Amino acid sequence: MTTNNWTPDQPIVSVKDVHKSFGKLEVLKGINFDVMKGEVICIIGPSGSGKSTLIRCINALNGINSGSIKVHGLEVNDPNLNKLELRKNVGMVFQQYNLFPHKTALENIMMAPMLVLKESKEEVRAKAEALVSKVRLDDKKNSFPGELSGGQQQRVAIARSLAMNPDVMLFDEVTAALDPETVKEVLVTIQDLASEGMTCILVTHEMGFARELADHIYFTDRGVIVEHGPPATFFEKAKDPRTKEFLSQIL
Repeated sequence: MTTNNWTPDQPIVSVKDVHKSFGKLEVLKGINFDVMKGEVICIIGPSGSGKSTLIRCINALNGINSGSIKVHGLEVNDPNLNKLELRKNVGMVFQQYNLFPHKTALENIMMAPMLVLKESKEEVRAKAEALVSKVRLDDKKNSFPGELSGGQQQRVAIARSLAMNPDVMLFDEVTAALDPETVKEVLVTIQDLASEGMTCILVTHEMGFARELADHIYFTDRGVIVEHGPPATFFEKAKDPRTKEFLSQIL
């Protein structure tokens, strides 16, 4: 991906005055934030506050009406943008795992590097084996999605995203569909990535996780960022009444 003179002292993701509407419904009403390389950012807020829309805009799954989103200095809203190139660098994991049911865990991880990056099967297999180990599923690599728990499927989905060697990982409520006992194994996988220096942007309702892992937390409500700060400040010294009310309901 052309880095457009991007240097590591600049934000790897920069969101400036982003507005997004679906028909007459304005979902994002002037969102601003920057993410530096290696940071972990958590976006929290009530349902319908624009969180998922926001991160879908970062990898161009949703277009924006106005404003600017830059990844590595490249404008995501540029009509000439090569979206495939962008998505090689910005991995995304969704609430639903979207695995191919007729492919094994290993085959699911191998598909994109072979089809999109045109890497050799031997090279891709070696990388996929390493990724299966990274997400702690060595004993499940030849299993089909239907033979895996939700948490295991989600870890395969994370490994599949990592197979493209992204610089930024987006996670959209990746634990929302999971049983409570499988949530932790997925969060541990994300924690491992963060500790290795992966830039992560998470939409999450896991407050303990956000408190422990995030460098910065953004609270959105009705399409705006109401309040933000590092976890210690955000959770202990929230100022806005909406933030306080939200935290009182979930903590």
